[in-house]
Amino acid sequence: MVSALKFVTSWCRLIALLVAGPAVAADRLPLEQIRLPAGFAIELVARLPNARGMSLGAGNVLYVGSMREGKVYALELDAAWRAKRLHVLARGLDLPVGVAWRDGSLYVSAVSRILRLDDIDRRLANPPEPTVVFDGFPRETHHGWKFIAFGPDGWLYVPVGAPCNICAPDPARYAALFRLRPDGSRLERVARGVRNSVGFDWHPETGELWFTDNGRDHLGDDAPPDELNRLAKPDGHFGYPYCHGGTLADPEFGGQRPCAEFEPPVQNLGAHVASLGMRFYNGQQFPAQYRQQVFIAEHGSWNRSKKAGYRISLVRLAGNQALAYETFASGWLQGETAWGRPADLLVLPDGSLLVADDLAGAIYRISYSPDRKTTQ
Repeated sequence: MVSALKFVTSWCRLIALLVAGPAVAADRLPLEQIRLPAGFAIELVARLPNARGMSLGAGNVLYVGSMREGKVYALELDAAWRAKRLHVLARGLDLPVGVAWRDGSLYVSAVSRILRLDDIDRRLANPPEPTVVFDGFPRETHHGWKFIAFGPDGWLYVPVGAPCNICAPDPARYAALFRLRPDGSRLERVARGVRNSVGFDWHPETGELWFTDNGRDHLGDDAPPDELNRLAKPDGHFGYPYCHGGTLADPEFGGQRPCAEFEPPVQNLGAHVASLGMRFYNGQQFPAQYRQQVFIAEHGSWNRSKKAGYRISLVRLAGNQALAYETFASGWLQGETAWGRPADLLVLPDGSLLVADDLAGAIYRISYSPDRKTTQ
């Protein structure tokens, strides 16, 4: 009876910390299992339930969307990027994966809607009710969760996935990337034939949009690949549902249009690795060979006979050409058992890299020092 009471008391304290307590829960995770190149190290910043999309606001405040929790969080960080306090900004939302901060307001995706919390930096402890910016996206939850981000043009970019594994949905509404103005006006499609993108970024020199795309299921363990794509022309078509990976005709729809009609991937990624958040590394802390290269959070396969992904991968580029696709950080998958799933990445102003992990419910920070000679 005493042991049970202690367990309940400890659990209640943990929940209180996660919701709005003065500190952030820091249960131990097996970070010694994470393998990184020499000079790199990973540390736990905070435990945060079902952490998905991330966006950095003013005053070292990290905004984090969740998926299954239906909540949006604000994590106050100190000057060394350590967690100080966690706030819940919204509850009861529909798969609020994506968050994007701009000019003091936080934008949140909620399947069919884009919401905005105004003056949020000064109202963390007393957040405002969300304002609906746009409510015209499809309501299907199958691939309906959305990573969102503001582009260098000042528009908010929003993907809408296919409402199925494989089908030919209305191309004006599904399987596409869109953008709209911050006030919710002038919705425009910028890319099509995109099955399910949950991560994108802009090249730091050219300003071009690059994005990951998740391939279809039920074609076997090793096909089709996920993709890293580059938007080289407005409203480019990237093949779905007719073609996968640039060369693989879909067995159901491939006879309708040849692969040669579509934009090829910059790099084919692993099959079913669930490539989500991606970032160009635009910091200065990492060695020169990592700068302006692409880091990808591979969330991990769900129906492959042998699991794949569960890591951070690196695509090395020369201009717009991919030179290599390799592992940067691994260890969340031990044998066939996963204790973590990377979901999003974010480069901090000091050049370190944040990682959101929705399975472990954690935010990590990867940093580099030339004085570290060993591989973690």
